[in-house]
Amino acid sequence: MDPLIARDYIEHCLKIRTKSGAVIPFRLNAAQRKLYDVAKRQQQRGRGVRIIILKARQLGFSTLTEGLIFHACATRPNTNALIVTHREDATANLFRMSKLFYDELPEPIKPMLRTSNAQELVFENPTRSAREKAERPGLRSRLRCATAGGKGIGRSDTLQCVHLSEYAFWPEGSDGKAATLTGILQAVPSMPGTMVVIESTANGYEDFKDRWDAAVAGENDFEAVFFAWFENPEYVMEPVPGTEWTPDELEMQARCGLTDAQLQWRRWCIANNCGGSLDMFRQEYPSNPDEAFLHSGTGVFDNEQVILRRETAPEPVKRGRFVWEEDMRYAWEDDPLGEIRIWKEPEEGRPYVLGGDTAGEGSDWFTAHVIDNVTGEQVASLRRQYSEPEYVRAVFALGRYYNDALVGIETNFSTYPVMKLDELGYPNQYSREREDTYTRQVRKSYGFRTDRNSRPRAIAGLVEIFSAHPQWFRDRELLGEMLSFVYNEDHRPEALAGKHDDLVMAAAICYAVRHQQRTSVIERPEPKHEKLIDKLERRQRRRRRR
Repeated sequence: MDPLIARDYIEHCLKIRTKSGAVIPFRLNAAQRKLYDVAKRQQQRGRGVRIIILKARQLGFSTLTEGLIFHACATRPNTNALIVTHREDATANLFRMSKLFYDELPEPIKPMLRTSNAQELVFENPTRSAREKAERPGLRSRLRCATAGGKGIGRSDTLQCVHLSEYAFWPEGSDGKAATLTGILQAVPSMPGTMVVIESTANGYEDFKDRWDAAVAGENDFEAVFFAWFENPEYVMEPVPGTEWTPDELEMQARCGLTDAQLQWRRWCIANNCGGSLDMFRQEYPSNPDEAFLHSGTGVFDNEQVILRRETAPEPVKRGRFVWEEDMRYAWEDDPLGEIRIWKEPEEGRPYVLGGDTAGEGSDWFTAHVIDNVTGEQVASLRRQYSEPEYVRAVFALGRYYNDALVGIETNFSTYPVMKLDELGYPNQYSREREDTYTRQVRKSYGFRTDRNSRPRAIAGLVEIFSAHPQWFRDRELLGEMLSFVYNEDHRPEALAGKHDDLVMAAAICYAVRHQQRTSVIERPEPKHEKLIDKLERRQRRRRRR
């Protein structure tokens, strides 16, 4: 195995300074062991280590990451490492940690050190003799600590190990923090023996959140690792005898498996470290990723209710897409990354409704939301970057699959989808009344138009339905959009800057148009020969009674 990951070295050779100032051997705690195992697993697969960490405070991940990086630089030749933090004091702290690692190393394994200033350790022969340096050059490895915000950090280097600490709190600087991060990442070759760790507590909806979401969705090579506050064994405090817990505390205790001592520490921390703010505690000491990213804006939906539903929402029973063939035929194709998710298959005679939101006004996602109109529960969803013809074919197939579901498509930016569905002969589209501007006659038009009257009503309806029936909603992506759907300064509900509301609007439209679809199941009529047999049996029973 590549020596980058070496727990024995860390626990037998490195020492750390405790909060009380004592210098002790570095022994991994439970959370650090969990992170170590993730890195080790990636290394054993023959990959470079790529981890993004969302965490509660003070779980020791910076200490472990510095230990891994120090080991790489102090044992491997020609290894360059860069550690970047959000503040100068944090940079100084991590450099002092690395310097302590070196100072406390056993003498037989101490590499030659040329310099240890300017927050940099250079492991090479310090001699000024060119001959001696040529014969005994040392490792020629380098470990540098820097503070974010400076210009061109890491751009001129080739790096093997990178630790990006508290990325959510990096200052924008002259280049912008996303550009700085991109420049650093491009300096790390994509090969085994390299390591990049991005770790942070959350800071609302910004670039760290975007990169975390991309990792969770499998859209980059980083493995998303979350650590809850209760994974720190130090976060305990014995409660006073007779302490009574609130219903919310008891619910959380049951959901997260907390002890009374953990619950008491949580209560103490909210009151003393978070100024009595539960939202602040959730951001600094989250129990799940959604809590960590709670933003300061006023949510349209009940965030607590959304988070609880996201935790318990079921996985789809299947996922894939409809593939079109000749003569208006189509077939289902399974794909674990497919744009259509199905939670319940259609049942014969059952009425369904499909609401759709098309790309427009800066959004490039086409979406759809399908509900069972008897129960109101979600049974399927669709989300993809389509062309309009592709979207029409997907909606056509999905609607026909669900018993010719009532289809209501948003028409603000294009009427092509509803016109094309009509042209293809789709039998069941939502229609609205509109006044002809020339004749003043009322006409019917296909599709749902969102305006200053219909949009607030549709959203309010969705909020009311979710509040009363959160169990109807199964799509985690939809629930994620609900968390970033807030009231702006003018109290208009909309997605936070840089976020999407396509699934939210598809769901709102779906429930807004459902009144045009029946709400009862059509029983399949019995075949005539079965009715005849039933009639004969009834006659025989009457004869026996006589």
